Amino acid sequence: MSDDLRPTCVLLLPRPLDGFILREQAADLLRGDDVVAVDPPRPGYGAALRLPEGAAGAVAGRQAASIVKGLEADGRSARVIVFFHATQQPVAAALRARTGGDLWYWRWDRYEVAGDADASRRARLTGLHRRAAQAASLVVASSVRLEELAREEGRPTVLSPLAADGFPAPDPTVEVVAFSLGHLGRRTDWALLRGLGERLPRLQVLFVGEVHPDEVPGDEDFAWCREHPPFVFLGALPDEAAAQVLRLTDVAILGFTTDDFNDAGLPYRIIKAARLGRRTVVPDLAGSRTWDRAVVVAEDVDAFAAAVAAEAGNRTTPDEDLRAWALSQTAAHQNAPLRERLTALGLDAG
Repeated sequence: MSDDLRPTCVLLLPRPLDGFILREQAADLLRGDDVVAVDPPRPGYGAALRLPEGAAGAVAGRQAASIVKGLEADGRSARVIVFFHATQQPVAAALRARTGGDLWYWRWDRYEVAGDADASRRARLTGLHRRAAQAASLVVASSVRLEELAREEGRPTVLSPLAADGFPAPDPTVEVVAFSLGHLGRRTDWALLRGLGERLPRLQVLFVGEVHPDEVPGDEDFAWCREHPPFVFLGALPDEAAAQVLRLTDVAILGFTTDDFNDAGLPYRIIKAARLGRRTVVPDLAGSRTWDRAVVVAEDVDAFAAAVAAEAGNRTTPDEDLRAWALSQTAAHQNAPLRERLTALGLDAG
């Protein structure tokens, strides 16, 4: 190793950084000037498992030579070589032979006993793991059990559990959570929903239903709603799953435009929410007043936001009277006037 080369810690990434399970910790280390990452070769380290060991060793030697060449071109040498999977062991060993660097074996999973590998692959991975552990000057363990296993094998070990820096951490103490069920497109009043989000910036809204951007091209309010973090679009869900999502919320909302079509309709989502003891805040639409017991009518966006905020807490104290009423609104109940007329005509209507 030339004295002119800068000693460096080299991270042999098993996947590109964005798709690597330990990306937060790798990215943190890469903040140091003396830490660099090397992307996996194509078609990946796992491809060597399909080759005989001799051929795999030859491929690993060529890959190591290429890595050393790249480091030297950048004025660097490998002082520490960090690898994360037993499939990388041949390349890591070849790198150490060429550079004399220390090997650190980062164990974040016990892949050699995973259920998705057949017996022959497990045997191959087990052998590679043993070589990796024996050659490493340090085993970095992601769990206390992996740490115990490394110590049982007599290896120097340090515990470094997982980090999830990149996972969003919205405030879990939001006062109110709202639920929207159904089609999300031309019938939706995106300006109303945007106004709701702006007036209640901590309001969480869970949207269940297909989103149809093709129906609202160029709509700035739609774009705002799609980018507003507390508005979560879950797509279409089966009724069973949608009901479970509704259980997590305080209130349902009907974000419809006020036009002649919507004014006449009676949205199913109102009775569905009421069956779980949740009221639905609606714009001033005449058809929705059919179920006046289950709705809160809001004449403008300010009233809409105030009505939604007033429903806070229903997730844990649903309206049991409303729920009982909604559960009584069965098909037989709703068909009673029709059945009476059919019976009057001498017909058996069940």
